[in-house]
Amino acid sequence: MSGQYGEAKLQRNLGWMTAASIVVGCVIGAGVFFKPYAIYQATGGAPGMGILAWIAGGLMSIFGALTFAEVAILIPKTGGMVTYLTEAYGEWVGFLAGWMQTVIFYPAFLAGYGVKVGTELSAFLGIDIALPVAFVVIASLVAINTLGSKQAGGLQVVATICKLIPLVLLIIFGLMWGRDTHSVISPLVAEGKNAASVLGSTLLAVLFAFEGWTNVGTIAGEMKDPGRDLPRAIVGGVAAIMAIYLAINIAYLRVIPASELMNLESPAAAVATKLFGAAGGTLISAGIIISVIGAGNGFLMSGSRVAYQLAEEGLLPKSGWLAAINEKHMPANSVMLIGMLACLYSLSGEFDLLTDLGVFSCWVFYTLTFACVMHLRKTHPDWERSYRVPGYPVIPLLAIASGLYVIASQLFLSGQRGLVMSLFSVIITLAGLPVYFAMRRQKRSA
Repeated sequence: MSGQYGEAKLQRNLGWMTAASIVVGCVIGAGVFFKPYAIYQATGGAPGMGILAWIAGGLMSIFGALTFAEVAILIPKTGGMVTYLTEAYGEWVGFLAGWMQTVIFYPAFLAGYGVKVGTELSAFLGIDIALPVAFVVIASLVAINTLGSKQAGGLQVVATICKLIPLVLLIIFGLMWGRDTHSVISPLVAEGKNAASVLGSTLLAVLFAFEGWTNVGTIAGEMKDPGRDLPRAIVGGVAAIMAIYLAINIAYLRVIPASELMNLESPAAAVATKLFGAAGGTLISAGIIISVIGAGNGFLMSGSRVAYQLAEEGLLPKSGWLAAINEKHMPANSVMLIGMLACLYSLSGEFDLLTDLGVFSCWVFYTLTFACVMHLRKTHPDWERSYRVPGYPVIPLLAIASGLYVIASQLFLSGQRGLVMSLFSVIITLAGLPVYFAMRRQKRSA
């Protein structure tokens, strides 16, 4: 399908560095700084299963990245999963993916990151300013993302570099100055804990920390050479993230044992304070804030492209307004839509609730996207493929199995809260169907 609103088009001016920084910037946000607390809570203060979970979660993400890259390169259009699922399964499936991303996934994550910046600043200053700060963060990112893709992409590169500096310092000095007496592999779990159930809990936390690597697919239509640069950005970015996560968690454990990390909600700041004193803790806290802001920028940049793509196809209410491109060649109104929804979600003030909602909502469609590789090879074997998943069909099957595990874990292993949240996600997503059919009727009548 071709767009129907306006003559202005998004420009192809993004290279692999910006794309890779979006992968790294979206993923390295809050997870690496806050999830070790949940992981070692689950293991009962034992380090082994936590380290295994970081390795397993990284491999699962790489399987998904290798699979996702084939679809993203085969269909290098702005919109990401929306266009992939439309090509493979039909317009209504692609629409539901875009609807879910537009009304749940991207604004919920952006809101969660805004709330986290607010809570961190509130803790530092000793006053409750979480909600006003969240609004300011979201509004500022919206303003930057209306100035041009180079400005938004430039912010992403700067934020990525700034967040990696404290991580590198923690890795180097944590490994150098940490104590060999602190075990990083044993015991596997605390006495009385079941290893199988603990692995499920820790993997959920780890996979949240890896969330966001698919976002780069939404800007494929703005990349100079997606066939060459997209697999480098996705696979290279995820592999680098896995190495960083593993190294930083080993560094954490060498400085502070898992039995103490399980009680620290911000382990990076605590480790920095141990290594460098109070000034080091303040430096890492600043790095955390920069990291979270960078993640929020990546989600806003990607989410606005999904809304823009749906609007350009005339599938959203007020499509003409949402598909408008400003003088900077940016989908400014779609950017504002994601920002407004994020402000609404941020009223909850619940970082974990917002991010859990976003993760479950999107993994259903991630799994369908992984399955696209096998489906499209059967239905369109003649399409030129400049990149093919290595180890086909084993790698795609592993990616699909990983997705099914995430979905089942949220439904059956996360308790009543997880079940209610998951059902809410399903209801809101399916509410997009009447919107889709109403817009289809409107297009036909027009």
